[in-house]
Amino acid sequence: MRKLKLEMHMSIDGFVAGPKGQLDWVGTIASDQAVGDFFSAMLDSSDTLILGRKTAIEVVSTWEDIADNKPDSPEYPVAKKIVKISKIAFSKSQSAISGRNVKVENGDLVTTVQALKNKPGKDILVYGGVRFVSDLISHNLIDEYHLLINPVSLGDGLGIFKEKKSLELIKSIPFKNGIVLNTYVNAS
Repeated sequence: MRKLKLEMHMSIDGFVAGPKGQLDWVGTIASDQAVGDFFSAMLDSSDTLILGRKTAIEVVSTWEDIADNKPDSPEYPVAKKIVKISKIAFSKSQSAISGRNVKVENGDLVTTVQALKNKPGKDILVYGGVRFVSDLISHNLIDEYHLLINPVSLGDGLGIFKEKKSLELIKSIPFKNGIVLNTYVNAS
């Protein structure tokens, strides 16, 4: 069975976005080559990226712009991989989202994700958004949590954990830019 891996930035006080969804505090790949190498390795180990509708629209347009127009960007290698990977956007209101390799899924989240996990292939990545990730967590669908803890406290914001969840830390990697990657699995 394929693993569903969450990859998400988080503040040191546990928020994944500001109160209005702000992400201006998130570290970039450009700030540390090792962070870019991590993103690249995660994409290499996966053949599918799943996202909520709003995040899909942002991710697709941002990374396609970098891949198509900014070959000198330090994010260019990751952008090329994101454009190439199969993307599934979950939506209750849209049946199509423009972009390369994007499919929209309108069916039941749990049934669809379980079916994806049971198909042969590489692992599946989750990039967000907040409500979408919270739903995946609430339904115990995520196998690995790759949380990039940024050296910033927001004081208030949006979180992904809506109830108690016991996790086991399996790896922690500090980066030069102050981000710490903590990798967790569900506690037994």
